[in-house]
This record gives sequence, structure tokens and C-alpha cells, in this order.
Amino acid sequence: MKELCSIYKSLTRSDYYLFVKQHEDLSRVPDSLLEHFGRHQLAMTLTLTPDRQLASASASEVLEALNEKGYYLQMPPPQDAYMRDVRAKNEKL
Repeated sequence: MKELCSIYKSLTRSDYYLFVKQHEDLSRVPDSLLEHFGRHQLAMTLTLTPDRQLASASASEVLEALNEKGYYLQMPPPQDAYMRDVRAKNEKL
């Protein structure tokens, strides 16, 4: 199985990416998620296959989410309290 995907980067939340099927674009993404995701821009378009190497997620997991929900939200890994404070201060700059 392969799928042409659009990947959007949040401009208001660091390291948040939203994967969607290109032909559906953001039509299946809930409004509440889009509101939380904030302003965004298209980061890239790629053909996703189960064996494709991704930075933070399994391609099979992303493909499954695209088929079931219509989107996959990639978020940054959890951080300790100190790093959360640093990130919060940096996002205000």
C-alpha cells in the first residue's frame, strides 16, 4: 500500500506535524484539532509506503491512521519539567 501525503507544519506549536492524504487534504481533520494545531504551512508532499523511513513514527502506523481517521498528528516527545519551561519561554520569542 502506498499513499501520496501532504505534511503540514504548525507555525504556532514547535515540532507538531499533521499528515493527511493529499487528495483529501484537511477535510477529515476535526475542527478542534485544526484549532489546536494553529496556523500551519505545507512542509512537504511525499509518497508514503510501509517500508519508508520516517524521523519519529513508523510509516505503517501513519498509513493506518490515515486510512482510519484521515490524519496522523506527530507531536514532539515528552520532556522533563525543565525542558518544558525552556520551550515555553522560547515559543514566546
